[in-house]
Amino acid sequence: MGFLSVLSCAHQWITARVQPGDLAIDATVGTGADTLFLAQQVGRRGQVIGFDIQSEALTLAQARIRKQEDGAKLGSISLLQLSHDRMVEAVPEDWQGAVGAVMFNLGYLPAEGADASIITATESTLTALEAALTLLRPKGIITVVLYPGHEGGSQEAEAVTKWASALPVTEAQVMLYRQLQRDTSPFLIGIEKK
Repeated sequence: MGFLSVLSCAHQWITARVQPGDLAIDATVGTGADTLFLAQQVGRRGQVIGFDIQSEALTLAQARIRKQEDGAKLGSISLLQLSHDRMVEAVPEDWQGAVGAVMFNLGYLPAEGADASIITATESTLTALEAALTLLRPKGIITVVLYPGHEGGSQEAEAVTKWASALPVTEAQVMLYRQLQRDTSPFLIGIEKK
C-alpha cells in the first residue's frame, strides 16, 4: 500500500472529525467532488455551503450531485457563485463558531475546456482562511490542498504555508502532508481549531 493522495488524506482527516448533522463549507467547489463528499459526511441532517466564482464550476457540481444515487442520504447543499473570501457574510449567522469542516482545493477548475488562467488568488484565499477559522467549532478542521506547480500556485502555496505556520498553538494545530522530493507536487495543510 502506498501513501494516500493529498485529496484522499484530506478526506480521511475530515471523516475522522465530521459527524452526521454537522455544518460544512466547500470554499472552492470546482467540479463538486469535495462538495459531494462533505454532503455525504454530514448526512441528511447536515448542511453544506459551497463557493465558487465560476458558473461553469457550479454547473459541473450540480451535475455531479444529481448523479449521486443516494441523494436522500446527503446533507442539504447550497451552491453560491461568490468568492470564498465572502463566506462569513454569506453563511447564516448561527454558523459562527459551529462549522465542523471547511475544505479548500486551490488552483484552477480541473475540467476539460475550462480557462486555466482563472485561478484562486493569494489575497482572497488568505482572507477566506481567516474567515474559515472564525467559523469553525472547537475541534473543527480546515483542509487546504495547494498546487505549487502552476502559474501563481507557488506564490499562493508559500503565502498559505507562512500564514498557517504563524497560527498560535493556543488557537490551532497545523499539520503538513507533502512529498519532499518534488517542489511542484501538490500538498496538504490541515488546521484543527482548539
